[in-house]
Amino acid sequence: MTIVHAYAATEPKGELRPFEFTLGAIGPDEVDIAVDSCGLCHSDLSMLNNEWGLTKFPFVPGHEVVGKVAALGPQVKHLQVGQWVGVGWYSRSCLHCRQCMSGDHNLCPTAEGTIVGRFGGFADRVRAQAAWVSPLPQGVAIDRAGPLFCGGITVFNPLVQLDIKPTDRVGVIGIGGLGHLALQFLNKWGCEVVAFSSSPGKEPELKKLGAHRVVNSRDEKALQALAGTLDAVISTVNVDLKWDAYINALAPRGRLHTVGVVPSPIPAPAFPLIAGQKSVSGSPLGSPATTARMLDFCARHAIAPVTETFPMSKVNEALKHLHEGKARYRIVLKAGV
Repeated sequence: MTIVHAYAATEPKGELRPFEFTLGAIGPDEVDIAVDSCGLCHSDLSMLNNEWGLTKFPFVPGHEVVGKVAALGPQVKHLQVGQWVGVGWYSRSCLHCRQCMSGDHNLCPTAEGTIVGRFGGFADRVRAQAAWVSPLPQGVAIDRAGPLFCGGITVFNPLVQLDIKPTDRVGVIGIGGLGHLALQFLNKWGCEVVAFSSSPGKEPELKKLGAHRVVNSRDEKALQALAGTLDAVISTVNVDLKWDAYINALAPRGRLHTVGVVPSPIPAPAFPLIAGQKSVSGSPLGSPATTARMLDFCARHAIAPVTETFPMSKVNEALKHLHEGKARYRIVLKAGV
């Protein structure tokens, strides 16, 4: 039996306070991770507020975990105690359904969320199924790697799923925690990258991150000028927008793809879709194989989140910082301080 020290809320929108729970005997295919750091994602805030109706209390957030392997089940052969690893939104899948057997573990109908019905990474230890625990390759910045396991893989997965090509022109809506990583990925992928931002003053910074062009998303004429030019538009925002303007910006066979949980259905007028053979789609985080591919890509191209670090003991201050929209661009909580 292992006693875990964590931070938990006992009610929606509640303050996180020190909390202890006990882990039973480790399962044959499980891994215990001694948490070194954990990213703070907007999904943690949504779960804390029970916006999706999924939260069980007491609630321990945290699903961008980085740490060292502390214990292994007897069936785990590909990891070693002391090895640097990470785990993200998913921590278990059935491994035998059609999706898992096809390599799409992230589409498993019984996939388990790290903070859904269980305790997450705002703690000194996290347990997960070994298949979902990813080794960190040499070259990945360990102190900033946490956000890659949610924000990073969320925007990297579409590059694989949509078969984005180096010759494609791709737009990114919303340059925050997810979008700033999308710019880096797409630039190194070889694409021509257009950043849509409501903050024109950020243009020099966005170009440094990888955008070749920055368009004011509140400028209707600027959006109209892009008509028929983009092979894909990836939206990272969680607010309703004038989606027809982005569908209009798509080239024939272009795709508007959302990874942000927008509050209302996305209206997609039939005629522009039919006439241009365009489509609207979405995706969750990636499979373990796609996550490994992302980590290798980050190591090869020196891609890392832009982060701010808070001690885990200041978790409530970090949540307030995120809630107020001040994070630039991701927050990492350092355990043990």
